[in-house]
Amino acid sequence: MYLFVFQNLIIIAKNRRWVNLLSKKIFCIVKLEEKLTQNHMKLPIIIVNFKIYEQAVGDSAVALAKLHEKVAKETGASIGIAVAAIDLQRVSEAVDIPVFAQHIDPVTYGSGTGHILPALVKEVGAYGTLLNHAECQVEDLVLEKSIKMARELDLFTVVCANTPEKGAEIMKFNPDLIAVEPPELIGGDVSVSKADPSIIEKAVRLIGKNRVLVGAGIKTGEDVKIALALGASGVLLASGVTKAADPYAVLMDLVSGLK
Repeated sequence: MYLFVFQNLIIIAKNRRWVNLLSKKIFCIVKLEEKLTQNHMKLPIIIVNFKIYEQAVGDSAVALAKLHEKVAKETGASIGIAVAAIDLQRVSEAVDIPVFAQHIDPVTYGSGTGHILPALVKEVGAYGTLLNHAECQVEDLVLEKSIKMARELDLFTVVCANTPEKGAEIMKFNPDLIAVEPPELIGGDVSVSKADPSIIEKAVRLIGKNRVLVGAGIKTGEDVKIALALGASGVLLASGVTKAADPYAVLMDLVSGLK
């Protein structure tokens, strides 16, 4: 009799342990799903680089970020932003769209004065980082190390290249996306979509589908629409939004090109 009761108590205890373990597993799965969906980035996407324009740093960066979030929620469009390092934490805490650093250095905690620490970028809430922008280019060895470190920290990488050929070379480092931006068109009045559409076609052919963004002179929904029609998975732009008199109207026009 006592043996029977003892055996049943063991079974109950085991079942309770199993239930507790199962509950913990379910909780972990739910948290993982939340992590995957929070700030989740889907393609096609529009990424706006705030650079360090006066209209897009400090309090203005937070306000502009919230405007991007508003458009994303109203339209269902995928929109990301890249902000100055000093604004990264404030902006990441203020919005639920993907927030990128504009650059990281392949360094760890220690004596790295002036460098941007990838681990800290992750810690303050960034989704990913730009790398090798035309205004902040790095040597291939540095780029390779930066991409590797970003991957280890689960930071999404968007690596800039000035030609499709250079983008294809960078693919050996396995970045998440390549943004092809002809430097002569950056900040100009004519977009790459209209100035030389063959650049986009070539980039997609050499780099691969679902891996290419294009930039330089992108300002309108038509520019976006052309880029996507030629195989790109989105666009990277800056002044077309950040320096616009009405950024909301410009963003609404841009996202119309995603449809």
